[in-house]
Amino acid sequence: MAVLLLWVPARWPRRLLLLWLAAAVTAIALIHHSELGAWLPACAGLGVIAVAAGVGAGLSRPGTDARPTVIACGLLTAGLLSALLGLLQYYGLAAALVPWTTTPDLGQAYGNLRQRNQFATLISMALIAALWLHGNATHRARLALIPAAALLLLALAASTSRTGLLQLLLISGISACLAWRERHPRQGDTASTRLPPPWALLALIPAYFFAAWLLPLLAGAGVEGMMHRLREGAPDAHSRLVLWANVLELIAQHPWTGWGWGELSFAHYSTLYQGPRFTEILDNAHNLPLHLAVELGIPAALIICGGFGWLVLAARPWRETDPARLMAWGLLGVIVLHSLLEYPLWYGPFQLVFGLCLGFLWPSPPSKAAPAPEGRTAFAPSLAAALALIAIVAYAAWDYTRTSQLYLAREDRLPVWRDDTLAKVQDSWLFANQVKFAELALTTVDRANAAEVHALAQRLLHFSPEPRVIVKLIDSATLLGRDKEAIAQATRFRIAFPRDYARWLDHESMDDPSE
Repeated sequence: MAVLLLWVPARWPRRLLLLWLAAAVTAIALIHHSELGAWLPACAGLGVIAVAAGVGAGLSRPGTDARPTVIACGLLTAGLLSALLGLLQYYGLAAALVPWTTTPDLGQAYGNLRQRNQFATLISMALIAALWLHGNATHRARLALIPAAALLLLALAASTSRTGLLQLLLISGISACLAWRERHPRQGDTASTRLPPPWALLALIPAYFFAAWLLPLLAGAGVEGMMHRLREGAPDAHSRLVLWANVLELIAQHPWTGWGWGELSFAHYSTLYQGPRFTEILDNAHNLPLHLAVELGIPAALIICGGFGWLVLAARPWRETDPARLMAWGLLGVIVLHSLLEYPLWYGPFQLVFGLCLGFLWPSPPSKAAPAPEGRTAFAPSLAAALALIAIVAYAAWDYTRTSQLYLAREDRLPVWRDDTLAKVQDSWLFANQVKFAELALTTVDRANAAEVHALAQRLLHFSPEPRVIVKLIDSATLLGRDKEAIAQATRFRIAFPRDYARWLDHESMDDPSE
């Protein structure tokens, strides 16, 4: 983000867009039962989206035609590198690249992203960028894009992401319609042919399914292919339908102000549902409108989601003809689609692209925009913002580095934090909950500290309601004579984590924070 600020003079986005982002920040920050550590990262993420929107608005200035090309080339390069890493991972050939990448099990591909759906969304964005570059390339460059698109398609099939498949269907179908419109302009239009023929774009779909059939055969036995995932789906207790049903039940309990930002995992653990239960720790609703409703309340969710929907409808993207704006709509579309099934906007790379697209699509109107400053006057605000971002990230990296030593074996820690680590990082405020979590895990409960451990466990139950915390809460409550509370927590423990509950009954330890 800092590099982009130094490269492109920022410009104010449309005022309504800034008001929408401000409304989202206000809704998150004003929920009365949320701690600073819960909502500050979300507001910081929205702040970076706003800064990225300023850069995106700067990209939309007249005379900046080359800059969308650089953005498209950057996305395509990132997608191709990730595609190569993903295919190496898929066939178990990535070990030589550690620590620059990871080595998942055979048949798993996600590059350097957290999981397959994020990997698939990056590949989809790279495919959109390739389509835009096709319209601005020479004949030789267009030929070079064919193997690039083939590599992206193979990687998308290797991801076995159903979200990626849905994105491909939409990209293929919509781009085929645009290609047909280019070749059949209305009377008086002077449209040029920029996209490949419609049949070639629609052919991406059968090519994908052929790759999805072939890749597992070449990988060997035991590799789960896309066809198997489409047939079998997720296990019942892990399906999104069960997850969303649980979230709807939670929304019904606190419809107006929600449970509080960052409180979904606690709400899920503490609620005994009438029907099936999603079996994992649930800290995101895997659907942005539902997540906003369960944590902020229905009114806030309607304001945020409705405001964005109004901006989109008012912009009439179906009437768009400018190629660069069509690319931005495509990039925005795959992120929004992914947001209806998971949570890409919780991660910096997608926040960055999302903000760039917002600013590019909703810049300040030229007639109302102030005259652009020139020279040092134009550069100074961007330089100041870039330096501030670098300083903040540097501090966060330092604080993360020292706090993370708690979660390493002693011999793997950096020398300065090898001994008395907990005492040395107690002053962390960015990662205060992570420090408290390690403190709780390293503390043995007895009668002397039962009250202190009980208070700490109650607090951390809102941060991460997992077996390590629950066991300490039950043990401390028992020592304090709070038998009803201990029984109630044991009941929730048994329902939420049956396997860990059985381990606890067998007196197995759950206290090692490095696990």
